Amino acid sequence: FQPGQFAWITVGRSPWRITEHPFSISSSAEDHDRIEFTVKALGDFTSTVADIEVGTDIYLDGPYGVFTYERNEAPGFVFVVGGIGITPALSMVRTLADRGDRRPVWFVYANGAWDEVAFRDELDELAQRCDLRLVHVLADPPPDWDGEQGFVDAGVLDRHLPDEGRDRLAYFLCGPEPMMDAAADALHDLGVGHDRIHSERFSFI
Repeated sequence: FQPGQFAWITVGRSPWRITEHPFSISSSAEDHDRIEFTVKALGDFTSTVADIEVGTDIYLDGPYGVFTYERNEAPGFVFVVGGIGITPALSMVRTLADRGDRRPVWFVYANGAWDEVAFRDELDELAQRCDLRLVHVLADPPPDWDGEQGFVDAGVLDRHLPDEGRDRLAYFLCGPEPMMDAAADALHDLGVGHDRIHSERFSFI
């Protein structure tokens, strides 16, 4: 798979069941021993994932998707993610680190509170292994918080993105739809073209 792609998962005796579930792959594309998904208990299926017994047959259909830096090459990358939307971005950053890729990465990660930040320690470690600039944005920060707070807007992005060359970077947005819409509008206001912005949206009709 290419970092950032997703697969459909079916749990049970047959791969031909009606219900499939799409999940972004969170492991590095350089990890050839296993494949990893990150699942947050938000719905009927995801709330039961922790109860799946070891040895259960699980079928993967994929990989799919073009939400990957390998298909959107650039001299640097910007990830604007919220909550569990970190999953495909984490796969890409893990892969960049494992490959020794030193292209600069700006990682803007929005969450409600500090204790909701997934992979907090690993992100700090990844910042030591690749050229990663990590920006946490909290809607409900603790009293001693001195970082960005509120929501991702043009002000947050303008403060942390480089002044020059913004229009040449590749931007990847993943998270709640209102956040992605607001981030895309903010990037347009900052002079980033539509062709540089890529978003991952799992919307079912």
